[in-house]
Amino acid sequence: MADTVKFDLVSPERLLRSEDVDMVVIPGSEGDFGVLPGHAPIISTIRPGVIEVHKGTATPERIFISGGICEVSADRCTVLADDAVEVASLDRAGVEKRLKDAEEDLVDAKTDLDQHKASTAVAVLREMMQVAR
Repeated sequence: MADTVKFDLVSPERLLRSEDVDMVVIPGSEGDFGVLPGHAPIISTIRPGVIEVHKGTATPERIFISGGICEVSADRCTVLADDAVEVASLDRAGVEKRLKDAEEDLVDAKTDLDQHKASTAVAVLREMMQVAR
């Protein structure tokens, strides 16, 4: 059995990361789960939250994702993310403005589809505010 897991993070636009890591912690829709070498195969939806990437003894890298799907095998963890951004690069003031705009869009929404889109954006941005510095 390998000592590492191949971690791939993919957004709709491009491959964001592909590297060997010791462990990845994923914010699954049913709760957080860690992926280590030899993990049982699963497919899970992902809620908005932070992925932690562990390599060696260094502080884990933290990546905010707005949701997506994760596929795990014994030696690979692939995350197909709707959107992803390094937590360290989040700008709290910018996130606050986007949240305010999204809340206004929710109030102004006329159709069920517009309400759904706006409420989803509000939920993601609220979660992002929790992790923004």
